[in-house]
Amino acid sequence: MDAPVPYLERVREYYMALGYGEPYAWAHYDQVPFLRLQKPLAQSRIALITTAAPYQPDKGDQGPGAPYNAAAKFYAVYSGAVDQPHDLRISHVAIDRAHTTAEDLGSYFPLAALHRQAESGRIGSVAPRFHGAPTNRSQRVTLEVDVPELVQRCQADDVDAAVLVPNCPVCHQTVSLAARALETQGIATVIMGCAKDIVEYIGVPRLLFSDFPLGNAAGRPNDRASQAQTLELALSLLESAHKPRTTMKSPQRWSSSSNWKLDYCNIARLDQDEIRKRRMEFDMSKKQAQMLRESTGSSPSNASSE
Repeated sequence: MDAPVPYLERVREYYMALGYGEPYAWAHYDQVPFLRLQKPLAQSRIALITTAAPYQPDKGDQGPGAPYNAAAKFYAVYSGAVDQPHDLRISHVAIDRAHTTAEDLGSYFPLAALHRQAESGRIGSVAPRFHGAPTNRSQRVTLEVDVPELVQRCQADDVDAAVLVPNCPVCHQTVSLAARALETQGIATVIMGCAKDIVEYIGVPRLLFSDFPLGNAAGRPNDRASQAQTLELALSLLESAHKPRTTMKSPQRWSSSSNWKLDYCNIARLDQDEIRKRRMEFDMSKKQAQMLRESTGSSPSNASSE
């Protein structure tokens, strides 16, 4: 099975089987903004945008192999200084927990690799801050609240381009919407992603597609060479693409077998007891997320997230 995982189909059938009625309507655009990089890459300031969350010690298990943890979510754009260490986790989103553990920050947050590219002269510099994008199912909130904030922060940092790294399916939508807006405001973008069908369905300028389990868009865990090559491919695409909807596929393979692609949200591989169990777990996580939104002042009706 060498074809990419069909996330749009899998997610639709999965949640309908769990009893959630009408399928989610993903964002979709016919027209895609596109901006050529305005400076040579060696003179460009590059921003990093992530959907990973800062570690919160009081919010339960967020470590390697942690189950989905709605308590660890965040609901507003945040930023961090790139010259400081950061502990970011992805337990709050629906990564592929059957085939990856999120044990290596470098596999989903390529800040160290980006610094190395600056040190080598491949890029001009890393922007002074990276930015965290909340994962909202509400496209209206993403487009009206989160995306404008991301654009404003990138403009304040005077960046020339942005590398956006999603994790879960909805994360891929979030960064796709952000990339579209950044391009219209004079900032070239490239997405490093694993959910090819979602990003291409929405419509973005550039996608570096890694055929890896969700949660590894920046390269294989504990494999510095893989991570370095993945970022280099994204940078090459950033400078070489000459039209929108340009997708480059990484030549890397996750493993010698493609069987891992059969598991994610595949309702055909679950019995009724497991389906009922997952429905209960999902309902509990939604309640937990709602309580967190209310405690942080976010509106449940406006900030419905994964």
